Amino acid sequence: MNRTPSRDRTEPVLHLEQVNRVHGQGAAEVHALRGVNLQVHPGEFVAVMGPSGSGKSTLLTLAGGLDSPTSGRVLVEGRSLGDLSRRKLAEVRRRSVGYVFQDYNLIPALTALENIMLPRELDGVSTRAARREAATSLEEMGIADLANRFPEDMSGGQQQRVAIARALIGERRLVLADEPTGALDSATGETVLAVLRNRCDAGAAAMMVTHEARHAAWADRVVFLRDGRLVDETGRQDADSLLVTAATNSLKRPVAE
Repeated sequence: MNRTPSRDRTEPVLHLEQVNRVHGQGAAEVHALRGVNLQVHPGEFVAVMGPSGSGKSTLLTLAGGLDSPTSGRVLVEGRSLGDLSRRKLAEVRRRSVGYVFQDYNLIPALTALENIMLPRELDGVSTRAARREAATSLEEMGIADLANRFPEDMSGGQQQRVAIARALIGERRLVLADEPTGALDSATGETVLAVLRNRCDAGAAAMMVTHEARHAAWADRVVFLRDGRLVDETGRQDADSLLVTAATNSLKRPVAE
């Protein structure tokens, strides 16, 4: 299912330049990302894989402007996020970036429909138009029947699909998904991946963290992180081959003395 996008010279939607992220200081210092360079172009679906603690979720939070790099630059549609005011950064996150969190981040006091409408209403879209867009997004995810339910009345999988519907509402140019199928059964997970794939085919860019090779197979390109470094990528091999290669390389690494 891998496909290689046509690489015309369109500007990348997402561009990370020599990005480093360090947490803590002194003996507690942790290098979450080390010198990461990565571009994601319009129409491209990129899967990010790697062992726990490799920096995958950190990469997504930086790409979405939810955190700032210790050094390096993160650009979304040509704008350096580090150069934006807090208000402008909030606008970019709300209008250009759709983010699917592992813990859903739904507002308990709002129904599914109201949760999905909220970003559009904050953008000044009329309530009627936002409601119509939210209903369409629910239908796209196959959960129109959840429109009037509150998060506490939904299963984890249902909350996940509502969160994805919220991330995709409007003209989002960049979709960032952290294990978007983690709470879903296999069939529903494939439906969600098909929706993400369709958004990319329509011109959006997407980056998804996943541990599942079969899910990475939906992507145009797979990048592999280890110890905060981008160590491998492929658009030609399947995801299973990438994992085998990475595991073999890991076993070859010398043991620290």
